[in-house]
Amino acid sequence: MPKPQSLTAETWLLLLALSLPWGGTFLLFRILAQDLPPFTIVLARTALAVPVLYAVVRLRGGRMDIPWHALMVMGLLNNVIPFVLFAWAAGHLPSGLAAILNAATPVMTVLVLAAFGMERLTGLRVTGVALAFAGVAVLIGPDAWTGSPDLLAELACLLATLSYAFSALWSRRLQGLDPFKAACGQLACSTLILLPLAAAFDQPWTLPMPSVNTWIALLVLALVCTAMAYVIFFRIIALAGGGNVVLVTFLIPVTAMAMASVFLHEPITWAALGGMALIAAGLAAIDGRVVRMARRR
Repeated sequence: MPKPQSLTAETWLLLLALSLPWGGTFLLFRILAQDLPPFTIVLARTALAVPVLYAVVRLRGGRMDIPWHALMVMGLLNNVIPFVLFAWAAGHLPSGLAAILNAATPVMTVLVLAAFGMERLTGLRVTGVALAFAGVAVLIGPDAWTGSPDLLAELACLLATLSYAFSALWSRRLQGLDPFKAACGQLACSTLILLPLAAAFDQPWTLPMPSVNTWIALLVLALVCTAMAYVIFFRIIALAGGGNVVLVTFLIPVTAMAMASVFLHEPITWAALGGMALIAAGLAAIDGRVVRMARRR
């Protein structure tokens, strides 16, 4: 595994800044799920973010000379499937719990890449996977035996992380592509996929006119939690490399739980804290830098 680059104060601030919109996504999904169906929420998120990212591409002197067919698959795996599943789950789960389950994404990615021979499962990574799944078991708890709607929503969140993992596998076909073009292209492709789905399942033209608060939430979701977040994400990669940007995974559940507690008055349960701690320990083991630092000392 390549050695991660050092983290500066600017990088840490950017990681914290990125955790806020991505953690806030789960809060906004929870709010929007009360008024809008999932395909409509996600369609608005992708469609409104595309012009912003296209403007970024043009300001950087680029053109959209990209492999649209490959980005269509990327948009399906990295946007459409996980966004819709999380948006649907938001109607049944506290947003903090959904954010913690989302932290299983690196675990699923390790398993998928290992299954396809792209990465090797070391003893430390196996330990990390076991710890993370123990954390998921703590989070789900008795719901595993009741067949409740909460269980289906929790499984939907895990299925979303699996889709993210397959998008990481597919993304290897896009190596060398300008990241802003890739982000803009996959969101544009996601919008094209979502248009017929929203028309078929949600029929948004039959829905009541959204309130001002709903429109504000949609704009924040698209412009801040998607377009601006991508800009911060790629800035972190430019400063500290892809190996360090994954550290935001540790911060997202914390910011999501804090915002849900403040704005939605969601309780922070011991099960949530315990599950989050186990998943964080698993992610730390998979990442490996803490163990490497301990060995050096």
